Amino acid sequence: MIAREFRIRRESEFERVRARGKSWSSRTLVLIALPSDGATNRYGFAAGKRLGNAVARNRAKRLMREAVRTLHPQLRQGFDIVLIARNSVNAQTTATDIASDLERVARRARLLAQQDDESATQ
Repeated sequence: MIAREFRIRRESEFERVRARGKSWSSRTLVLIALPSDGATNRYGFAAGKRLGNAVARNRAKRLMREAVRTLHPQLRQGFDIVLIARNSVNAQTTATDIASDLERVARRARLLAQQDDESATQ
């Protein structure tokens, strides 16, 4: 579980990241990242009503939180990151699917810490 101090909870903070941040998408999620003044990353999770009822939306957010929890140590720090579940998240979508999509999108967004190490050595 992502600790409370690493979460974006206010609507104004979500809007700031969505308005000023840069976005990347995959089949199951959209990642929006904005550099912040903090030393660590903060995460926000959203699932729109198109995704389904409250049970479906909460499940999608739980899957995204679990994916972030496992990937957090590998991410560059100092960003506000909002993850939005896409309509393709359904009952058959597993935590592994979300985690692999998140890793793929984070790699494209150049948010993985090891990417900096690799580019510095070349």
